[in-house]
Amino acid sequence: QVQLVESGGGLVQAGGSLRLSCVASGRTFSSYAMGWFRQAPGKEREFVAAISWSGGRIYYADSAQGRFTISRDNAKNTVYLQMNSLKPEDTAVYYCAASPSAYGLTMVGSYDYWGQGTQVTVSS
Repeated sequence: QVQLVESGGGLVQAGGSLRLSCVASGRTFSSYAMGWFRQAPGKEREFVAAISWSGGRIYYADSAQGRFTISRDNAKNTVYLQMNSLKPEDTAVYYCAASPSAYGLTMVGSYDYWGQGTQVTVSS
């Protein structure tokens, strides 16, 4: 089992920044790829960013490319999502997730463990 706890969400004006954190406990964090997803009201959960266990491979959704940065610190069992130039359409609950796989990291079904989510609200 892996337990994931997100933090860092909040209310920010358009153009602002937030840094989300996700701390993992339980089984070996460094053996899991990690991803960030988000879900807005009435919409499906969608991929935002993912990082391999070593940090050597990183993936972004088109909507996140150039504005968001995913990183991880295996010594701290933590994955981060730095979000800059935020837009109102970024408003959603953001979830971190852990995957034992090295492939398919853009897909919800590839992840075995999920956090409870943290709300991000961007005002215009």
